[in-house]
Amino acid sequence: MPDAKDPADRLQDELADNLAAWSGQDIRRVALAKTLTALAAATKEIAGRTFLGPLGGRLGAATGDANADGDKQKRLDVLSNDAVLEALKRAPVAYFASEEEIEILTLHGDGMFAVAVDPLDGSSNIDTNAPIGTIFSVYPASPAGATASFFRPGREQVAAGYAIYGQHTALLLTVGEGVDMYVLDGQNNYRRVAAGLSIPPRAQEYAINASNYRFWRDPVREFIDELLAGVEGPRGRDFNMRWLASLVGDAHRILQRGGVYLYPADRRSGYEQGRLRLVYEAAPMAFVIEQAGGAASDGLTPILDKIPERLHARTPLVFGAAVKVERLVRYHTDPPHDRARPPLFAARGLFRA
Repeated sequence: MPDAKDPADRLQDELADNLAAWSGQDIRRVALAKTLTALAAATKEIAGRTFLGPLGGRLGAATGDANADGDKQKRLDVLSNDAVLEALKRAPVAYFASEEEIEILTLHGDGMFAVAVDPLDGSSNIDTNAPIGTIFSVYPASPAGATASFFRPGREQVAAGYAIYGQHTALLLTVGEGVDMYVLDGQNNYRRVAAGLSIPPRAQEYAINASNYRFWRDPVREFIDELLAGVEGPRGRDFNMRWLASLVGDAHRILQRGGVYLYPADRRSGYEQGRLRLVYEAAPMAFVIEQAGGAASDGLTPILDKIPERLHARTPLVFGAAVKVERLVRYHTDPPHDRARPPLFAARGLFRA
């Protein structure tokens, strides 16, 4: 998005200022700017609650209820969902879909957009002061109604992004013209600190929950074995593993430093189709990653080409530097005999069943 006017004339909140400059007099852009400003306001409220930690009450305490997909809700999950929902009621939004809602909600029949949200990603990290975040996706509202507004390819998103609540609060946003990063300052205003983010193409880091190794399918095992073989293996160098149990946390690191993230399908019950939700986790993150020059796939199909069959549909997810994602896709598509398996973790490796 372009800079707005002269710096001396900027509004206090640079995000709102830049969105206003970007939208100009275009009615649809103005409406989208209002929607994104409302989402930003909700992230400020959530950031305020997370800033207090235990001083704000038992935010990580279970409510005794489960969300739409059966996961146990934490108190901050519910508070975050309420904050986003209330903010979007003041925006030109027709439909609202959330991890915490069983069904799609209709907010304004004449609204122009459909917004899907994971109000609090990484809620298992609430009590440990590790990164958590909010992920959001914006589509044009479909004349065919609520379902058609979300059951469509992710490439039809008009905006997406996430807020990460960590050492500081940052908001990453794309409107299909690259990715900008804003940081919340001491006056509760978002200030842009980077424009046109680009994922570094080379990095020696990868993110995966290695405790599930024995459940992975062969292409994922072989890819990770190759990395684990290090300097003695076919890649000829050592790699570091990072895993934060927070999609936004790992994505934020990859956007800054490069690398690849994997949350594959595996053999466990409930994980056969992957674990992350396509509509409000994988698709918006894939849009951000592609806009930063990276790639996102389920191992075979680009995430942005997938069409969900239900609101809370799950998917495997791999994203990061394009060359690394493409390499993993080849592990799923090339005949096994065309790949040299690293000797360190071959048939007699430590992690073989």
